[in-house]
Amino acid sequence: MRSETFENVRGQIGYCGIWCGSCAGGNGTVAELARRLEQMIQGYSLEKWLPKQFDFGEFAKGLQCIQANVVCRGCRNGGGPSNCKIRICGLQKGVSDCSLCDELTKCSNFDLIEKNHPKIKEDLLETRNANHEELFQKWLHELRTKWPHCILFCSSTEK
Repeated sequence: MRSETFENVRGQIGYCGIWCGSCAGGNGTVAELARRLEQMIQGYSLEKWLPKQFDFGEFAKGLQCIQANVVCRGCRNGGGPSNCKIRICGLQKGVSDCSLCDELTKCSNFDLIEKNHPKIKEDLLETRNANHEELFQKWLHELRTKWPHCILFCSSTEK
């Protein structure tokens, strides 16, 4: 992934506390993977190897469609789903993020996110008075350590 894409999403923290840059759909990772997959398929002429019932033309159209997906601007900049309950609530309450809301611990808007991030509210509360740049650097280090080959950190020119 190109560094400008990473920089585009670097500072985007949603109302929910999730760093928008960690979203593979919105940070360009899925589009980059589709581009690389298309190159690999073409490089190996895999369309000649696939079963006849596989519609390679439609598959290629799908890959092109995925590649055309633009990098999400982040929820604070008009990106993401327009019906996000968390963002709508944050905007209505006038908070910069949900960690500042007195009703966070009992908020039901997080139900969907909590399925994949059960400690999201707890983690968000910890950030209330924290230095966000320090938190970002800590999170980035953890991400690079856990996922050293994450496409988010790959250069499109790497060998």
